[in-house]
Amino acid sequence: MIPANTTGPGGTVVRYGAADAAHVLSVYADLRCPFCKRMENGLGAVMERAADEGRFAVDHHFATFLDDSAGGTGSLEALAALGAAADEGQKPFMHYLRALYADQPAEDEDAFADRDTLLRPAHQVEALHTDAFRQKVTDGAYLPWAAEVSAAFRNSGVRSTPTVLIDRTPVPVISAQGYAVSPEAFLAEASPL
Repeated sequence: MIPANTTGPGGTVVRYGAADAAHVLSVYADLRCPFCKRMENGLGAVMERAADEGRFAVDHHFATFLDDSAGGTGSLEALAALGAAADEGQKPFMHYLRALYADQPAEDEDAFADRDTLLRPAHQVEALHTDAFRQKVTDGAYLPWAAEVSAAFRNSGVRSTPTVLIDRTPVPVISAQGYAVSPEAFLAEASPL
């Protein structure tokens, strides 16, 4: 099973924006990564708006390496739940992604391994108030897909999260102080000439 709104071999990339976008912002993240949370809190809505304006499409590549390093299965479970959200549409996916990061547990806590915990942030996304979404999360329907997404990340050559590229050129998203760069600084770097 492969969720809707995905692209790439095996549907391992979740796309937000036009399928034929001239420019692509590639975002590499782990759902348990605290620096990814900082990026999403500071720049997630900015990326969404820029994609809505047609500046670029956003391709999401997800890792689950924190499950290995911190222990547990939370990154994989959260990713599978995101796959269920992608089935409901691009906006529900983006808004659920934001809600998951807003509710992100401490890095060493594996709270996302609990599927009831994953369903709570979905209450904030009206489009996810469906039996189909809840059932897919409860059943772990997209766990095999999430494992494929994780394998694709391991084979991507990217070694840390968050990593962001515009048309394969790195874009800084975290400052030297460890927080998201300003929206202005991000857009200046991420806007193709």
